[in-house]
Amino acid sequence: MNEHKEYQSDKVDLRVWRRLIAYAMRRPRRVAGLGATLLVVSAIDILYPQLTRFAIDHFVEGHTAQGLGWFALLYVACVAVQGAGVFFFVRGAGRLEMDICYDIRQDAFTRLQQLSFSFYDTTSVGWLMARMGSDVARLAEMIAWSLVDLCWSGFFVVGIVAVLLSMDFALGLLVLSVTPLLAVLCVFFQRRILRQQRLVRAANSRITGAFNEGIMGAVTTKTLVREDASCEEFYALTGGMRRAAIRAALWSALFMPIVVNLGSLSTALALSAGGKMVLAGTLGLGTLSAFLSYATQLFDPIQQLANILAEMQAAQASAERVIDLIDTQPDITDSPEVEAVYGTTLAPRRENWPAITGRVEFRDVGFCYKTGERVLEHFDLTVEPDQTIALVGETGAGKSTIVNLVCRFYEPTEGAVLIDGADYRTRSQLWLHSALGYVLQTPHLFSGTVADNIRFGKPDASMDEVRRAAALACAAPFIEKLEHGYDTEVGEGGGRLSTGQKQLICFARVLLADPRIFVLDEATSSIDTETEQLIQTAIGKVLKGRTSFVVAHRLSTVRTADRILLIDKGRIVEDGTHEQLMAKKGRYYRLYTHQYRNEAF
Repeated sequence: MNEHKEYQSDKVDLRVWRRLIAYAMRRPRRVAGLGATLLVVSAIDILYPQLTRFAIDHFVEGHTAQGLGWFALLYVACVAVQGAGVFFFVRGAGRLEMDICYDIRQDAFTRLQQLSFSFYDTTSVGWLMARMGSDVARLAEMIAWSLVDLCWSGFFVVGIVAVLLSMDFALGLLVLSVTPLLAVLCVFFQRRILRQQRLVRAANSRITGAFNEGIMGAVTTKTLVREDASCEEFYALTGGMRRAAIRAALWSALFMPIVVNLGSLSTALALSAGGKMVLAGTLGLGTLSAFLSYATQLFDPIQQLANILAEMQAAQASAERVIDLIDTQPDITDSPEVEAVYGTTLAPRRENWPAITGRVEFRDVGFCYKTGERVLEHFDLTVEPDQTIALVGETGAGKSTIVNLVCRFYEPTEGAVLIDGADYRTRSQLWLHSALGYVLQTPHLFSGTVADNIRFGKPDASMDEVRRAAALACAAPFIEKLEHGYDTEVGEGGGRLSTGQKQLICFARVLLADPRIFVLDEATSSIDTETEQLIQTAIGKVLKGRTSFVVAHRLSTVRTADRILLIDKGRIVEDGTHEQLMAKKGRYYRLYTHQYRNEAF
């Protein structure tokens, strides 16, 4: 699944809506209370014309006021009960909307935590933000209000039809004679409205993505003087959404007057035929009055039904996309047998987890991405516990793929990766991930304080543990110079700190978790030389006693590694210590000396 998936059906998919309505049914008592309230409110709405009928036949035509007091009390009681019903309905529907919104977002966010790296390779942040934000809010409102209104309208229409046919069958059929035409028009218009609304939602996703890219790339845009070009591209996106929205509004604007006119036609038929029957003495004046009231009221809920149907059509694409997100399955999953023993990501059974010593083995591993790009083929490697392995080579050689396979962010297409002699697919993902420490090339911090970010992987860590990790990562000196020390807010994405400072905090965060397997993926490539020296000092301390993989572009950072592997096109072309590879005077020697000369100048 990705943001480019198209939704071509011109019909409202009831299966999707049943899935969404199931969120409301998680609170059956509240839904039952709303249903009972709707029945009472619609029953009283149907009762009003009957009260008017009785008043005309008994008080007006009967020229009597006998029983008027009791009639007035009954009418006031109906008004009071209906008012209370509307109050409880509004309160209950509002609560239900918030509950549904909460549940859908919880499920969607939980799914995002479970999805594999490959999902994020093909799905933009803007697409996800549109699903989690506006789409979920819209659907919660639809289910809590529009679908509840749909139930009320359904109750009301069924009740009116039953009363009309019971009062006078022939006249009732005449009033209802326009409803088949209305049904045909509903089908005709709903397909066109739905098609345009899907275009609107797709354009909205692209616009959200453009906003995200525009904000994240603002500096690049300005330095390349692309403001005008970026604005033109954005105008093209918004223009497409505007055109689709106008077409959808046009179809809706045509649809609603037609429904109103059909309602007026039905009322005219009732007045014409019913008037003749009253003059002929075959129909009472009160009954005709009730017929006219019902004929007018009948098309109010039908109009509302049509409006709700149009809203459902408009929200269909949002519903499909949200359900698609919730239903997306991760590429990497644990088998039921593994989950039975070791638990799931959200419900681990840590007591059954074997300890990890850190031996890593690749056995005849092949790997290719979903795009078809093959990176590894017949790849073999054995790493003993406590060894530090450096992976060097040109961009695209397969270094990051190897460490991502070690971390089980991806799984081998062929062959197996073994941890402590066992294929890691026979263990839970969380078992391995809990023993990993991963420092990325681009550091990422979360909004909050410095201390919050350091203890992100170990929320229950004490302040003393946080300080020790920061000291071990050589981050303590700069942290203590900040305005509020460890309580300093880092800003969104750590924007108030330099790249080097963010990397040191990320390093401390990983150290606090005390991982058994350590991965540094180009962790020093985006920082200054002084900060790199600080990290190198920290690396020398913390890699001892851990199995470590270091992906490095700067070869000066890997000289102390136990083994240095030169990777080319997914193969190991040279393997040894820094001294051994320099003595061979092969490709590593040429890369190192070339890079050393460049740095010297």
